[in-house]
Amino acid sequence: MKFTKQHTDPASKARAGLLETAHGNIETPIFMPVGTIGTVKGIHQKELEDEINAQIILGNTYHLYLRPQTDTLRAAGGLHKFMNWKRPILTDSGGYQVYSLAHRRKIKEEGVTFASHIDGSKHFFSPEKSIDIQREIGGDIIMAFDECTPYPCEYGYAKKSLAMTHRWLKRCLKYHAENGGLYGYEQNLFPIVQGSTFKDLRIESAKFIADQDAVGNAIGGLSVGEPAPEMYAMTDIVTDHLPVDKPRYLMGVGTPVNILECIALGVDMFDCVLPSRNARHGTIYTAEGYYNAKNARFKDDFSPIDENGACSTSRNHTKAYLRHLFNAKELLAGQIATLHNLSFYLWLVGEARQHIIDGDFLSWKNEMVVKLGTRI
Repeated sequence: MKFTKQHTDPASKARAGLLETAHGNIETPIFMPVGTIGTVKGIHQKELEDEINAQIILGNTYHLYLRPQTDTLRAAGGLHKFMNWKRPILTDSGGYQVYSLAHRRKIKEEGVTFASHIDGSKHFFSPEKSIDIQREIGGDIIMAFDECTPYPCEYGYAKKSLAMTHRWLKRCLKYHAENGGLYGYEQNLFPIVQGSTFKDLRIESAKFIADQDAVGNAIGGLSVGEPAPEMYAMTDIVTDHLPVDKPRYLMGVGTPVNILECIALGVDMFDCVLPSRNARHGTIYTAEGYYNAKNARFKDDFSPIDENGACSTSRNHTKAYLRHLFNAKELLAGQIATLHNLSFYLWLVGEARQHIIDGDFLSWKNEMVVKLGTRI
Protein backbone atom coordinates (compact mmCIF):
# COMPACT_ATOMS: atom_id res chain seq x y z
CA MET A 1 0.00 0.00 0.00
CA LYS A 2 1.23 3.47 -0.82
CA PHE A 3 -0.10 6.84 0.36
CA THR A 4 0.79 10.04 -1.46
CA LYS A 5 -0.16 13.39 0.05
CA GLN A 6 -0.97 15.46 -3.02
CA HIS A 7 -2.28 18.79 -1.69
CA THR A 8 -2.68 20.62 1.60
CA ASP A 9 -5.08 23.42 2.47
CA PRO A 10 -3.14 26.59 3.37
CA ALA A 11 -5.58 27.62 6.12
CA SER A 12 -6.21 24.27 7.86
CA LYS A 13 -4.75 20.79 8.33
CA ALA A 14 -6.87 19.36 5.49
CA ARG A 15 -5.09 17.17 2.95
CA ALA A 16 -5.92 15.55 -0.38
CA GLY A 17 -4.12 12.32 -1.12
CA LEU A 18 -4.02 9.06 -3.04
CA LEU A 19 -4.09 5.68 -1.33
CA GLU A 20 -2.98 2.80 -3.58
CA THR A 21 -4.05 -0.75 -2.67
CA ALA A 22 -4.09 -4.17 -4.33
CA HIS A 23 -7.76 -3.72 -5.28
CA GLY A 24 -7.58 -0.16 -6.56
CA ASN A 25 -6.77 3.43 -5.73
CA ILE A 26 -8.64 5.62 -3.25
CA GLU A 27 -8.74 9.40 -3.47
CA THR A 28 -8.77 11.01 -0.04
CA PRO A 29 -10.50 12.39 1.89
CA ILE A 30 -12.88 9.47 1.56
CA PHE A 31 -16.03 8.12 3.18
CA MET A 32 -16.43 4.33 3.38
CA PRO A 33 -19.97 2.88 3.29
CA VAL A 34 -20.42 0.23 5.97
CA GLY A 35 -21.05 -3.27 4.61
CA THR A 36 -21.42 -4.96 7.99
CA ILE A 37 -22.10 -8.56 6.94
CA GLY A 38 -20.98 -8.50 3.31
CA THR A 39 -23.63 -6.07 2.16
CA VAL A 40 -24.27 -2.36 2.37
CA LYS A 41 -27.85 -2.79 3.52
CA GLY A 42 -30.37 -2.18 0.74
CA ILE A 43 -27.75 -1.42 -1.91
CA HIS A 44 -26.60 -3.69 -4.73
CA GLN A 45 -22.88 -3.89 -5.50
CA LYS A 46 -23.51 -2.51 -8.99
CA GLU A 47 -25.14 0.58 -7.43
CA LEU A 48 -22.21 0.95 -5.06
CA GLU A 49 -19.88 1.03 -8.05
CA ASP A 50 -21.86 2.89 -10.69
CA GLU A 51 -24.25 5.20 -8.83
CA ILE A 52 -22.52 5.87 -5.51
CA ASN A 53 -18.96 5.32 -6.79
CA ALA A 54 -17.78 3.90 -3.47
CA GLN A 55 -14.01 3.52 -3.73
CA ILE A 56 -13.78 1.33 -0.62
CA ILE A 57 -16.27 -0.29 1.75
CA LEU A 58 -16.03 -1.60 5.31
CA GLY A 59 -16.68 -5.15 6.55
CA ASN A 60 -17.28 -6.05 10.19
CA THR A 61 -15.07 -8.72 11.73
CA TYR A 62 -17.40 -9.62 14.61
CA HIS A 63 -20.49 -10.01 12.42
CA LEU A 64 -18.74 -11.83 9.55
CA TYR A 65 -17.11 -14.19 12.04
CA LEU A 66 -20.54 -15.15 13.37
CA ARG A 67 -22.14 -15.43 9.93
CA PRO A 68 -21.47 -16.60 7.32
CA GLN A 69 -18.40 -17.66 9.39
CA THR A 70 -14.82 -17.54 8.24
CA ASP A 71 -14.64 -21.12 6.92
CA THR A 72 -17.18 -20.11 4.28
CA LEU A 73 -15.30 -16.91 3.45
CA ARG A 74 -12.01 -18.78 3.17
CA ALA A 75 -13.57 -21.41 0.91
CA ALA A 76 -14.91 -18.61 -1.30
CA GLY A 77 -11.47 -17.01 -1.55
CA GLY A 78 -12.23 -14.10 0.78
CA LEU A 79 -14.95 -11.49 1.09
CA HIS A 80 -14.13 -9.82 -2.23
CA LYS A 81 -15.04 -12.96 -4.15
CA PHE A 82 -17.85 -13.98 -1.80
CA MET A 83 -19.76 -10.73 -2.37
CA ASN A 84 -18.37 -10.00 -5.85
CA TRP A 85 -16.74 -6.71 -4.87
CA LYS A 86 -13.57 -5.89 -6.82
CA ARG A 87 -12.59 -2.68 -5.02
CA PRO A 88 -10.80 -2.27 -1.67
CA ILE A 89 -12.26 -3.45 1.65
CA LEU A 90 -11.36 -2.32 5.16
CA THR A 91 -12.18 -4.60 8.08
CA ASP A 92 -12.51 -3.46 11.68
CA SER A 93 -11.09 -5.64 14.44
CA GLY A 94 -14.26 -6.48 16.37
CA GLY A 95 -13.14 -4.26 19.24
CA TYR A 96 -16.02 -1.81 18.91
CA GLN A 97 -18.61 -4.58 18.89
CA VAL A 98 -17.00 -6.00 22.03
CA TYR A 99 -17.39 -2.53 23.55
CA SER A 100 -21.05 -2.43 22.55
CA LEU A 101 -21.66 -5.85 24.15
CA ALA A 102 -20.79 -4.59 27.65
CA HIS A 103 -23.32 -6.90 29.32
CA ARG A 104 -22.16 -9.90 27.27
CA ARG A 105 -18.36 -9.81 27.54
CA LYS A 106 -15.40 -10.22 29.89
CA ILE A 107 -12.08 -8.51 29.17
CA LYS A 108 -8.75 -10.00 30.30
CA GLU A 109 -5.13 -9.57 29.25
CA GLU A 110 -5.38 -12.64 27.02
CA GLY A 111 -8.37 -11.24 25.14
CA VAL A 112 -12.14 -10.95 25.34
CA THR A 113 -14.77 -13.61 25.96
CA PHE A 114 -18.22 -12.61 24.70
CA ALA A 115 -21.65 -14.04 24.03
CA SER A 116 -23.09 -13.93 20.52
CA HIS A 117 -26.00 -11.55 20.08
CA ILE A 118 -27.54 -14.17 17.76
CA ASP A 119 -27.75 -17.28 19.92
CA GLY A 120 -25.85 -16.53 23.13
CA SER A 121 -22.98 -18.90 22.27
CA LYS A 122 -19.60 -18.08 23.86
CA HIS A 123 -16.62 -16.93 21.80
CA PHE A 124 -13.11 -15.65 22.45
CA PHE A 125 -11.20 -12.92 20.59
CA SER A 126 -7.52 -12.37 21.27
CA PRO A 127 -5.36 -9.92 19.30
CA GLU A 128 -4.03 -12.87 17.31
CA LYS A 129 -7.52 -14.29 16.72
CA SER A 130 -8.79 -10.91 15.47
CA ILE A 131 -5.93 -10.63 12.98
CA ASP A 132 -6.46 -14.22 11.84
CA ILE A 133 -10.17 -13.61 11.21
CA GLN A 134 -9.36 -10.48 9.23
CA ARG A 135 -6.82 -12.46 7.20
CA GLU A 136 -9.59 -14.92 6.33
CA ILE A 137 -12.01 -12.12 5.47
CA GLY A 138 -9.31 -10.67 3.21
CA GLY A 139 -9.48 -6.95 3.89
CA ASP A 140 -6.97 -4.72 2.09
CA ILE A 141 -6.76 -2.71 5.31
CA ILE A 142 -7.15 -4.49 8.64
CA MET A 143 -7.32 -3.04 12.14
CA ALA A 144 -5.47 -3.82 15.36
CA PHE A 145 -7.54 -5.31 18.18
CA ASP A 146 -8.20 -2.68 20.86
CA GLU A 147 -10.51 -1.80 23.71
CA CYS A 148 -12.87 1.07 23.00
CA THR A 149 -13.55 2.78 26.33
CA PRO A 150 -17.01 4.21 27.07
CA TYR A 151 -17.92 7.86 27.56
CA PRO A 152 -17.76 9.12 30.21
CA CYS A 153 -14.77 7.14 31.42
CA GLU A 154 -12.77 7.42 34.61
CA TYR A 155 -9.17 8.48 34.05
CA GLY A 156 -7.75 5.45 35.87
CA TYR A 157 -9.71 3.01 33.75
CA ALA A 158 -8.81 4.85 30.52
CA LYS A 159 -5.11 4.77 31.40
CA LYS A 160 -5.17 1.07 32.29
CA SER A 161 -7.15 0.24 29.14
CA LEU A 162 -4.76 2.24 26.97
CA ALA A 163 -1.75 0.32 28.26
CA MET A 164 -3.49 -2.96 27.45
CA THR A 165 -4.48 -1.74 23.98
CA HIS A 166 -0.81 -0.92 23.32
CA ARG A 167 0.27 -4.38 24.51
CA TRP A 168 -2.39 -5.93 22.31
CA LEU A 169 -1.09 -3.87 19.38
CA LYS A 170 2.38 -5.36 19.77
CA ARG A 171 0.83 -8.83 19.63
CA CYS A 172 -1.18 -7.88 16.52
CA LEU A 173 1.90 -6.54 14.76
CA LYS A 174 3.95 -9.62 15.61
CA TYR A 175 1.27 -12.06 14.45
CA HIS A 176 0.63 -10.10 11.26
CA ALA A 177 4.35 -9.91 10.44
CA GLU A 178 4.73 -13.66 10.97
CA ASN A 179 1.67 -14.70 8.94
CA GLY A 180 0.89 -12.10 6.26
CA GLY A 181 -2.08 -12.25 3.91
CA LEU A 182 -3.92 -15.36 2.72
CA TYR A 183 -4.98 -14.56 -0.83
CA GLY A 184 -1.85 -13.39 -2.62
CA TYR A 185 -2.15 -9.67 -1.99
CA GLU A 186 -0.97 -7.34 0.75
CA GLN A 187 -3.12 -6.76 3.82
CA ASN A 188 -2.17 -3.57 5.66
CA LEU A 189 -2.48 -3.29 9.45
CA PHE A 190 -3.53 0.03 11.02
CA PRO A 191 -2.96 0.60 14.76
CA ILE A 192 -5.65 2.51 16.68
CA VAL A 193 -5.13 5.54 18.94
CA GLN A 194 -7.18 5.39 22.15
CA GLY A 195 -7.22 7.44 25.38
CA SER A 196 -10.85 8.52 25.80
CA THR A 197 -11.15 12.33 26.12
CA PHE A 198 -7.96 12.81 28.15
CA LYS A 199 -5.40 14.98 26.39
CA ASP A 200 -2.31 13.38 27.96
CA LEU A 201 -3.50 9.86 27.18
CA ARG A 202 -4.34 10.76 23.59
CA ILE A 203 -0.88 12.29 23.11
CA GLU A 204 0.77 9.26 24.72
CA SER A 205 -1.16 6.90 22.48
CA ALA A 206 -0.59 8.91 19.30
CA LYS A 207 3.16 8.97 19.94
CA PHE A 208 3.23 5.26 20.69
CA ILE A 209 1.27 4.48 17.52
CA ALA A 210 3.49 6.76 15.43
CA ASP A 211 6.56 4.91 16.72
CA GLN A 212 5.25 1.63 15.31
CA ASP A 213 5.76 3.00 11.78
CA ALA A 214 2.69 1.25 10.37
CA VAL A 215 1.47 2.03 6.85
CA GLY A 216 -1.52 3.94 8.22
CA ASN A 217 -3.11 4.85 11.53
CA ALA A 218 -6.60 5.06 13.00
CA ILE A 219 -8.25 7.12 15.73
CA GLY A 220 -10.76 5.16 17.81
CA GLY A 221 -12.86 5.68 20.90
CA LEU A 222 -14.59 8.83 19.65
CA SER A 223 -18.19 9.41 18.57
CA VAL A 224 -19.25 7.23 21.51
CA GLY A 225 -21.41 9.85 23.22
CA GLU A 226 -19.01 12.70 23.91
CA PRO A 227 -19.98 16.24 22.81
CA ALA A 228 -18.76 17.16 19.34
CA PRO A 229 -16.32 19.83 20.64
CA GLU A 230 -14.54 17.15 22.69
CA MET A 231 -14.35 14.87 19.65
CA TYR A 232 -12.83 17.68 17.62
CA ALA A 233 -10.37 18.60 20.38
CA MET A 234 -9.12 15.01 20.70
CA THR A 235 -8.87 14.60 16.92
CA ASP A 236 -6.90 17.85 16.64
CA ILE A 237 -4.46 16.71 19.34
CA VAL A 238 -3.94 13.30 17.79
CA THR A 239 -3.35 14.48 14.22
CA ASP A 240 -0.64 16.81 15.57
CA HIS A 241 1.31 13.70 16.60
CA LEU A 242 0.55 11.15 13.87
CA PRO A 243 2.88 11.00 10.85
CA VAL A 244 1.95 13.46 8.11
CA ASP A 245 2.93 10.99 5.37
CA LYS A 246 0.56 8.23 6.50
CA PRO A 247 -3.24 8.04 6.04
CA ARG A 248 -5.38 8.82 9.12
CA TYR A 249 -8.70 7.07 9.67
CA LEU A 250 -11.25 8.40 12.17
CA MET A 251 -13.45 5.45 13.06
CA GLY A 252 -17.24 5.66 13.22
CA VAL A 253 -17.65 9.37 12.37
CA GLY A 254 -20.20 10.69 11.56
CA THR A 255 -22.58 13.46 10.45
CA PRO A 256 -21.80 15.58 7.37
CA VAL A 257 -20.75 18.41 9.70
CA ASN A 258 -18.50 16.05 11.72
CA ILE A 259 -16.80 14.87 8.56
CA LEU A 260 -16.01 18.35 7.22
CA GLU A 261 -14.77 19.56 10.60
CA CYS A 262 -12.49 16.54 10.96
CA ILE A 263 -11.17 16.84 7.41
CA ALA A 264 -10.09 20.33 8.49
CA LEU A 265 -8.23 18.67 11.38
CA GLY A 266 -6.21 16.44 9.08
CA VAL A 267 -8.29 13.23 8.83
CA ASP A 268 -8.33 11.32 5.54
CA MET A 269 -10.76 8.41 6.00
CA PHE A 270 -14.19 8.02 7.59
CA ASP A 271 -16.89 5.41 8.03
CA CYS A 272 -20.28 5.51 9.73
CA VAL A 273 -23.60 3.66 9.62
CA LEU A 274 -25.43 6.98 10.05
CA PRO A 275 -26.24 7.82 6.38
CA SER A 276 -27.66 4.36 5.66
CA ARG A 277 -29.28 3.73 9.05
CA ASN A 278 -30.92 7.15 9.15
CA ALA A 279 -32.02 6.74 5.54
CA ARG A 280 -34.07 3.71 6.53
CA HIS A 281 -35.85 5.92 9.07
CA GLY A 282 -36.53 8.68 6.55
CA THR A 283 -33.70 11.19 7.07
CA ILE A 284 -32.45 12.74 3.84
CA TYR A 285 -29.15 14.67 3.73
CA THR A 286 -28.58 17.42 1.17
CA ALA A 287 -26.16 20.29 0.60
CA GLU A 288 -28.80 22.66 1.98
CA GLY A 289 -29.50 20.66 5.16
CA TYR A 290 -31.47 17.57 6.14
CA TYR A 291 -35.17 16.70 6.31
CA ASN A 292 -37.56 13.92 7.29
CA ALA A 293 -39.00 12.34 4.16
CA LYS A 294 -42.01 11.03 6.13
CA ASN A 295 -43.23 14.53 6.95
CA ALA A 296 -46.85 15.24 6.00
CA ARG A 297 -45.85 18.45 4.23
CA PHE A 298 -44.41 16.34 1.40
CA LYS A 299 -47.72 14.59 0.61
CA ASP A 300 -48.24 16.63 -2.56
CA ASP A 301 -44.67 17.85 -3.07
CA PHE A 302 -43.71 16.71 -6.54
CA SER A 303 -40.27 18.31 -6.52
CA PRO A 304 -37.26 15.96 -6.66
CA ILE A 305 -35.98 14.36 -3.46
CA ASP A 306 -32.84 16.42 -4.11
CA GLU A 307 -32.90 18.30 -7.40
CA ASN A 308 -29.18 19.09 -7.19
CA GLY A 309 -28.20 15.69 -5.78
CA ALA A 310 -25.31 13.57 -6.95
CA CYS A 311 -27.66 10.59 -7.25
CA SER A 312 -29.83 10.32 -10.37
CA THR A 313 -32.41 8.34 -8.37
CA SER A 314 -33.01 11.27 -6.01
CA ARG A 315 -33.27 13.67 -8.96
CA ASN A 316 -35.78 11.44 -10.75
CA HIS A 317 -38.15 10.61 -7.86
CA THR A 318 -40.27 13.09 -5.94
CA LYS A 319 -40.60 13.82 -2.25
CA ALA A 320 -44.29 12.85 -2.47
CA TYR A 321 -43.41 9.45 -3.93
CA LEU A 322 -40.74 8.76 -1.32
CA ARG A 323 -43.12 9.75 1.49
CA HIS A 324 -45.73 7.41 0.04
CA LEU A 325 -43.23 4.52 -0.01
CA PHE A 326 -42.31 5.10 3.63
CA ASN A 327 -45.96 5.31 4.68
CA ALA A 328 -46.72 2.11 2.79
CA LYS A 329 -43.69 0.46 4.41
CA GLU A 330 -42.29 -0.47 1.03
CA LEU A 331 -38.66 -1.70 1.01
CA LEU A 332 -37.97 0.62 -1.92
CA ALA A 333 -38.25 3.62 0.42
CA GLY A 334 -35.16 2.63 2.36
CA GLN A 335 -33.32 1.68 -0.81
CA ILE A 336 -33.92 5.04 -2.50
CA ALA A 337 -33.08 6.99 0.66
CA THR A 338 -29.91 4.97 1.28
CA LEU A 339 -28.79 5.33 -2.31
CA HIS A 340 -29.24 9.08 -2.06
CA ASN A 341 -27.55 9.54 1.33
CA LEU A 342 -24.48 7.50 0.44
CA SER A 343 -24.19 9.30 -2.89
CA PHE A 344 -24.41 12.58 -1.02
CA TYR A 345 -21.67 11.58 1.45
CA LEU A 346 -19.37 10.55 -1.40
CA TRP A 347 -20.18 13.79 -3.21
CA LEU A 348 -19.39 15.77 -0.05
CA VAL A 349 -15.92 14.30 0.48
CA GLY A 350 -15.27 14.67 -3.25
CA GLU A 351 -16.15 18.37 -3.05
CA ALA A 352 -13.94 18.72 0.02
CA ARG A 353 -11.07 17.18 -1.91
CA GLN A 354 -11.55 19.55 -4.82
CA HIS A 355 -11.62 22.59 -2.54
CA ILE A 356 -8.40 21.40 -0.85
CA ILE A 357 -6.82 21.19 -4.29
CA ASP A 358 -8.17 24.64 -5.18
CA GLY A 359 -6.83 26.09 -1.92
CA ASP A 360 -10.12 27.45 -0.54
CA PHE A 361 -11.26 24.51 1.59
CA LEU A 362 -11.57 26.32 4.93
CA SER A 363 -13.84 29.12 3.70
CA TRP A 364 -16.00 26.61 1.78
CA LYS A 365 -16.16 24.33 4.84
CA ASN A 366 -17.24 27.17 7.12
CA GLU A 367 -20.11 28.02 4.78
CA MET A 368 -21.14 24.39 4.30
CA VAL A 369 -21.33 23.39 7.97
CA VAL A 370 -23.95 26.07 8.58
CA LYS A 371 -26.13 24.65 5.81
CA LEU A 372 -25.49 20.99 6.61
CA GLY A 373 -26.56 21.39 10.22
CA THR A 374 -29.86 23.00 9.25
CA ARG A 375 -33.14 21.09 9.43
CA ILE A 376 -35.17 22.01 6.33
